[in-house]
Amino acid sequence: MGLEPSPVLELEGGKPITTNLVPPRLPLSSQGQHSLQRQHSRYHVLFIRSCSEEAMLLFLLHRRLSASATAATPAANNHLEEASQPNLSDAYSAIELALDSVVKIFTVSSSPNYFLPWQNKSQRETMGSGFVIHGKKILTNAHVVADHTFVLVRKHGSPTKYRAEVQAVGHECDLAILVVENEEFWKGMNFLELGDIPFLQEAVAVVGYPQGGDNISVTKGVVSRVEPTQYVHGASQLMAIQIDAAINPGNSGGPAIMGTKVAGVAFQNLSGAENIGYIIPVPVIKHFINGVEESGKYVGFCSMGLSCQPTENVQLRKHFGMCPEMTGVLVSKINPLSDAHRVLKKDDIILAFDGVPIANDGTVPFRNRERITFDHLVSMKKPNETASVRLLRGGEEHEFCITLRPLQPLVPVHQFDKLPSYYIFAGLVFVPLTQPYLHEYGEEWYNTSPRRLCERALRDQPKKAAQQLIILSQVLMDDINAGYERLAELQVKKVNGIEIDNLKHLCQLVGNCSSESLRFDLDDDRVIALNYQSAKVATSRILKRHRIPSAMSSDLSAEQTISESESASSS
Repeated sequence: MGLEPSPVLELEGGKPITTNLVPPRLPLSSQGQHSLQRQHSRYHVLFIRSCSEEAMLLFLLHRRLSASATAATPAANNHLEEASQPNLSDAYSAIELALDSVVKIFTVSSSPNYFLPWQNKSQRETMGSGFVIHGKKILTNAHVVADHTFVLVRKHGSPTKYRAEVQAVGHECDLAILVVENEEFWKGMNFLELGDIPFLQEAVAVVGYPQGGDNISVTKGVVSRVEPTQYVHGASQLMAIQIDAAINPGNSGGPAIMGTKVAGVAFQNLSGAENIGYIIPVPVIKHFINGVEESGKYVGFCSMGLSCQPTENVQLRKHFGMCPEMTGVLVSKINPLSDAHRVLKKDDIILAFDGVPIANDGTVPFRNRERITFDHLVSMKKPNETASVRLLRGGEEHEFCITLRPLQPLVPVHQFDKLPSYYIFAGLVFVPLTQPYLHEYGEEWYNTSPRRLCERALRDQPKKAAQQLIILSQVLMDDINAGYERLAELQVKKVNGIEIDNLKHLCQLVGNCSSESLRFDLDDDRVIALNYQSAKVATSRILKRHRIPSAMSSDLSAEQTISESESASSS
């Protein structure tokens, strides 16, 4: 969807910094918090600088007493008081709203070990913020509860922590909904209403529970920019609001309040820069919540499945027959699984999306003299909703209707809240390639991981539904596989001459082998050949030696049980 490589996030030294590389999953900091830091994009999960509630209330009380004492002073003093009063009332309103709606979240989580996919890493404890929304639900960030095993929440002024369940989570938009069944928790709690996108220089107050203290805190800032930004947690490109509030760990999921309504949810900042933080705007929040309410689960954000090139060069526009008054972007690549693949062609010029003209740089009008990439219009569509696309092809204009839906990459960018798939046969460990697997190579994974796998993870597109890129991740040594250990980290392409679609398909081909010898064809024309019966016997021996509970992950064993039941019933 939209222009690729990913839009420029910032200019440093005159060179654009792009985010076409999705950085590694991030380690736990010494304080036990997610750093979620991505080196190339230089973002961090945001939390807000501490300013205690008591200090703020004392400050407001002092100002009010001073105002009463000078009530009879000249008009100049009254004018000065009136000029400062709106900021004070905004801060006071934010505190009043937050006391009965913002909660502190305690999460125990455990992430999978992708090099040893049958076991998890040690558990860790993290903290974040959230706030109550309509329907007795708590809204927070997805990274606050990612890979959770246990979640507790505590409201302001209460020593009691209540058990919470994660009802829905959207990792692309970094949002999650929690529910608390204990009715005692909801006594005295008020929900916050969602407002609108604030204009530039409008003031917002971000409320939450940052590190360095246990009480609620408030930080004020103004809106600096509104544009699509890379969401670090889900590695997606969605609208975000930049504010000039100082950001510290601990406040993720807290509301940014403007007036008496929520303008966004705090979620990340820009490391290496002072007072640059980001909040998730209301349109993204509503898209997430409405999708959950309508379908009962997170539905995702739509994509056209296109890679487009700007047409800012005059010679380029002339080459494709664009008139001087025409503007648009050039289609350079189309995802084979998208509906756009049915009607669009390479070298088409997209002139307008849903009747909105697209500029040569890929932007569309937004509010008062602002512009935003047309990706935002696509992402705000509901799944299976149609959009009209006007394009130029061979010097002639055409208009098509395209059905939009979320699209999954060939190599998944994240795998939160799910166990990794694996299959072990004769000590050969087969896994689908994912970016979390590559992240196990460390923070510099795009330099230290196998170069070929890294390039395929970032560039290759799926050619059919449910397709996976399967690799031989490691060889658990045994007499049966001696000499094959150097073939680890290569892609598996065929089993007994049949091209594999995914890990489930590989598992079926191995299980249904009827020949004496089993052959695997790998990258670089490498071959693994095994005596099938000897390999089956060796598998049990190897699993017992390495204390591995099962030869396959739970998702594969469940599917195998279902297929065996269907076969038995049909016979």
